[in-house]
Amino acid sequence: MILPVTAYGHPTLKIVGEDIDANYPDLEKLIDDMFETMEVADGVGLAAHQINKAIRLFVIDTTLLKLENSPYTDQRHTFINAHISHEEGEEWGYEEGCLSVPGIHEMVKRKPVITISYYDREWNYHENVKIDGMLARVIQHEYDHIEGKLFVERLPNIRRVLLKGKLRDISMGKTEASYRMLFPKKTTKKKA
Repeated sequence: MILPVTAYGHPTLKIVGEDIDANYPDLEKLIDDMFETMEVADGVGLAAHQINKAIRLFVIDTTLLKLENSPYTDQRHTFINAHISHEEGEEWGYEEGCLSVPGIHEMVKRKPVITISYYDREWNYHENVKIDGMLARVIQHEYDHIEGKLFVERLPNIRRVLLKGKLRDISMGKTEASYRMLFPKKTTKKKA
């Protein structure tokens, strides 16, 4: 089932995700739905926060990435209860976008090598796996989501100021995306 993607400004995107266990309700279906939602939206990664669930779960599909000599090439991967323990190397910039922030692409600096531990879809534990390059960047982007962060928070202050109007528009539903989105609920101010 294709799920709506939570838009910038939605409160779920700001929550640090909780670890889950293998008995999480309908986990297999949730993972399948996340892959389907990501595919329809032309994404390479999707975090549970982006479908309004504040849990430590994200999926990536490396078929769209050109990874050389990687065991992760041309595959779908599920990361459950992921924790990055180390990042290293000289930061490098790359233009990133996000399904929760449609229409905005900005240069983000990240370190090129990460060490991550996580469970896969079959609940096999992968401890202190070192990943580098473009795959590390995709994982860091999705990992930020489960930590309650968005890529725009990594931008220099001046860029965030310049994007303020566009971000406000997205949070108010004034955006176009080729997929369904879930916007923050509008609140009305009460008169005193």
